[in-house]
Amino acid sequence: MARVIAAASRTKPADAVLRETLRTAGGLTAAESREVSRAVFAYYRWLGLLDRKLAVGEQVEQALELAQRFADEPERFSDDELLARAVPAWAREELDVTPEWAAVIQSEPVLWLRAQRGRGEKLAKKLGDGAVHARTAAAESGESTLPDALFYDGEEDLFRTPEFQAGEFEIQDISSQAVGLLCDPKPGETWWDACAGEGGKTLHLSGLMQNKGQIWASDRAEWRLKKLKLRAGRAKCFNYRAVLWDGGERLPTKTKFDGVLVDAPCSGTGTWQRNPHARWTTTLEDVRELAEVQKRLLANVAPAVKPGGRLIYSVCTLARSETSAVAEQFSKSHPEFTLLPLANPFQPSATATPQLWLWPQDTGGNGMFVAAWWRL
Repeated sequence: MARVIAAASRTKPADAVLRETLRTAGGLTAAESREVSRAVFAYYRWLGLLDRKLAVGEQVEQALELAQRFADEPERFSDDELLARAVPAWAREELDVTPEWAAVIQSEPVLWLRAQRGRGEKLAKKLGDGAVHARTAAAESGESTLPDALFYDGEEDLFRTPEFQAGEFEIQDISSQAVGLLCDPKPGETWWDACAGEGGKTLHLSGLMQNKGQIWASDRAEWRLKKLKLRAGRAKCFNYRAVLWDGGERLPTKTKFDGVLVDAPCSGTGTWQRNPHARWTTTLEDVRELAEVQKRLLANVAPAVKPGGRLIYSVCTLARSETSAVAEQFSKSHPEFTLLPLANPFQPSATATPQLWLWPQDTGGNGMFVAAWWRL
């Protein structure tokens, strides 16, 4: 644990250091690896409340004690204490820092799975007691849910299960699953996942399209597209084409698309529950620099949307500069696009809005912002 914490930095995220350390450590059981991971993330989740005069090992123990106390008796932690110490001070300039949000990012995150289309309940039965179909949970709580989402709190290594190897599910946060549903791609359409990364949303789009039509999946890093290829093979996704694109004005194709998804690089403030190390390495300057990148990406992809087509902008951040400000700038500078109302998948009875904020305390997943336009 101390080794991971010592090696982690702004340029070496703790989760990446942790994965590499566990990979090379050898001799650790799955249970031991989970405990190491839990301790490292607890340290960063509770860093603002730790006694920094203590040795790192003692701080880890203190963090684990705080985590257990919070799980058992959250009322012992005042709103003022969490607001003042659980998030960096600059966040108040960019985010709606509320007691509800501060409390939820102090809890351990849920592991979400996305079953292949229409197979959520069947998959939950296969995976056993550790898997709960989100629809079942919703029936108990009275809340809405997503059709193919499950959460898992079992101890089995999911990557080794025959269901995973057969491509029956992906590990994907429930808010990211919501983005795919909001795109609402139809079989036979042509889509572009412009910032595809390792392909989580590409695979979801493909499933929603029933493997019919075509998806262009682009990224600036070839290694990510290679991972997409492996994932697509396992998931039996065949209707995609991977291509390098640096985000510039020169597009990778002259194709005009029925839909373009820009799941843009961002500061990730919406992932601070799952990735607490980022709270203490992300800066206000990062937020503002990334906002300029996001504006350029939207402007560059706009010509690829055909008349009558849709443009979807999503980011796993809740910072205003990267969300509503980016969307408003695009609308102002592109009169050929009109805002497209979105129905909240978590609250289908609510009024549809062109800008959708998905907060962790409302969804159980990462924080996410989504905006959409229709091209005239």
